[in-house]
Amino acid sequence: MAVSKILKPTESELEILRVLWDKGTATVREVHEILSEHKDAGYTTTLKLMQIMFEKGIVKRDDSNKTHIYRANITRENTQQQLVGKMIHSLFGGSSTQLVMQALGNHVPNKEELEEIQKLLDNLKKQ
Repeated sequence: MAVSKILKPTESELEILRVLWDKGTATVREVHEILSEHKDAGYTTTLKLMQIMFEKGIVKRDDSNKTHIYRANITRENTQQQLVGKMIHSLFGGSSTQLVMQALGNHVPNKEELEEIQKLLDNLKKQ
């Protein structure tokens, strides 16, 4: 479900969103346990962030049970598009070519990724 206004999640909010995008729905405890595998964060910090995200409209909360269940209210694709668009504008002077060249220079794509990139390029050429 998309939200009409542009929401700009913080880095910490993006970490929570990645968990929710992968799981679909989760409690604060479930999100916290996954985040704790990679970073040192307190449960109350995760809880507060998710409450703020709910207030901003970034996540939805089902509070019909004692344990609140959260889900993302913005899609991964829309968020990626917004963030990449902002990055292209602010860091690369509006040049998507410079962004792609920088990305490919820092990460060697595997065969599957190269095939996917080639398909995208082929489709762009047809337009």
